[in-house]
Amino acid sequence: MKILLISDEESDYLWEYYQPGRLDGIDIIISCGDLDPAYLRFLVTMSRARLLYVHGNHDGKYERNPPEGCECIEDRVVNIGGLRIMGLGGSLRYSPGPHQYTESQMMTRIMKLRWQLMLHKGVDIVVSHAPVRSIGDEENVTHRGFEAFQYVLKRYKPRYWAFGHVHLRYGGQKDRVYHSGETLLINACGRFLLDFEP
Repeated sequence: MKILLISDEESDYLWEYYQPGRLDGIDIIISCGDLDPAYLRFLVTMSRARLLYVHGNHDGKYERNPPEGCECIEDRVVNIGGLRIMGLGGSLRYSPGPHQYTESQMMTRIMKLRWQLMLHKGVDIVVSHAPVRSIGDEENVTHRGFEAFQYVLKRYKPRYWAFGHVHLRYGGQKDRVYHSGETLLINACGRFLLDFEP
């Protein structure tokens, strides 16, 4: 199963300079947030893939201008062909505005998902906007990850964790892929192609 992960920065390769066929073979597109809703609509229109998304901290515009044809998976576990995907969008609260949460609020969201996780017998891919604290995040409060995500990582051991929020071009050398225990964590900024084998 081919999964296209996207986040934060629209890919010119897939939008401005799109060529027919570039999305052929993609089964699922997953947005980790902070993307133009028109971009998501374009991708879902030009592909045969199902497009799932969570909100980034700059996605308040989705309320007025939602990405039609795409599916929000906030606070849900969905099963697509045996692939269990959980969505937890938003960032750590650093200013007034939507899709920002305190650590306590994020932990409450996670606890509310326990029943769904039990019904689905776990999760294969966690999709978030913010990273896990201390894995691909930054020290400043704006781009700090959630401590609460460490609980999900240790308790449910997903195979993959896709996130955004921390742009790869932010100062210094940023890694795109991290390992923690059994989980591969991927910064989806721009675009990243993941081959998932059930």
